[in-house]
Amino acid sequence: MDAQPAVVTVKFNKFLPYWAVLQTDLRQTLRGWVYRLWVFMAVLAAGGILLYRVGVYKEAGILQSAAAQCGDLFRILLLGSLALVVVLAVSAVGAEKGTVADSVLSRGISRHQYFLAKWHARLAVVVATFALLAIAILAASYFLFKSDAESDLSLVGGLMAVLTVCAIFIAIVSWGVTIGALTNGTVIRITVIWLVLYGAGFMLTLLPEAYPSPDRELARLKYVLMGQYNTGLLTNTIVGSLVLSVTAAAVGVLGFGKRDV
Repeated sequence: MDAQPAVVTVKFNKFLPYWAVLQTDLRQTLRGWVYRLWVFMAVLAAGGILLYRVGVYKEAGILQSAAAQCGDLFRILLLGSLALVVVLAVSAVGAEKGTVADSVLSRGISRHQYFLAKWHARLAVVVATFALLAIAILAASYFLFKSDAESDLSLVGGLMAVLTVCAIFIAIVSWGVTIGALTNGTVIRITVIWLVLYGAGFMLTLLPEAYPSPDRELARLKYVLMGQYNTGLLTNTIVGSLVLSVTAAAVGVLGFGKRDV
């Protein structure tokens, strides 16, 4: 009697499509001209400002506060990066509407996995890039602006400042990806995200001082970098940004799951 052939069972990893889209989007984003332009402009601006202020310090002998320099640079980088970061965010799903149907219908990936992979990839790129740049700025400022071998920068304060700005970036990118996935047309996407950002920023500035506001927190960064900060207020800012990010992701997952592709 012939022996029965062995049955080979292949176990399918349900997260494999998610990882495939995540890795592909990471590579595409890092090679894209928008990302490279953002990094180039950020490095050029940060380096130019630092060199200029070091020159002023050397020539005029005016004492420069490292914490103040870093606080100003963080604020400039965040506000100056908004336009390109918004483009990176809204284009995550919005710019690939022509290939979404092929990805979802032909490659065995769900809409939820596709959206989450795109969202996580853009978050990872933006947050990691700013964090690395911020650490480089902190290190440079520590060595360039020291008085009597001392610096007013605090290690814990620097960590809190970087976390605060990264949390704001997370909220911006999350809403950008969601709006890009739920709207049609590049002009409409850009218009809607700017209206949301400016509208939310303006409304938050009207709240009392006890409530976190991106504008007020950015203005206080130099004190945070010195280690002089209100832990509860910073925690509320970070947690609030993460809540907004998760809310945006939930809206994006639900809305994108019901849209035609």
